[in-house]
Amino acid sequence: MMLNIKAIEWIGSILGLVGAALLATNSPVSGYGFVAFILSNICWIYYGYRTRAHGLLTMQAGFTLTSLVGIARWLF
Repeated sequence: MMLNIKAIEWIGSILGLVGAALLATNSPVSGYGFVAFILSNICWIYYGYRTRAHGLLTMQAGFTLTSLVGIARWLF
């Protein structure tokens, strides 16, 4: 079953907020904020593709790269 585009939009928004909240705690689990960001980025990239929002796609591609750097720094 495919989620509708509105659900993807909301899931992406909520995951982005969860990621920001986790990073803001500066706790041992803060690194999981980057995982939430990656999942949010995936949602937003799909949303941007489906709605032809090229600016959003570009921004999310950049955010995905920064999230990957964050994960790499957190793990290594």
